[in-house]
Amino acid sequence: MTIRTFCTLAAGIFALIALLQLIRIAMGWSVTLNGVDVPFWASWIAVTVAGALSFVGFRAAMRS
Repeated sequence: MTIRTFCTLAAGIFALIALLQLIRIAMGWSVTLNGVDVPFWASWIAVTVAGALSFVGFRAAMRS
């Protein structure tokens, strides 16, 4: 696997995670982990982090 392929694959996975978190927020889906409800602000953080990692990954793939 080349560096370009790895960066593209990782960026795509992070983009999917960001998209799913946005869908969770828009649809109002609740998430419970070990009996504790996960607040929606945690999804906003996840969207920001995953989106940034996706951007960096696609940018690195373009430079490779």
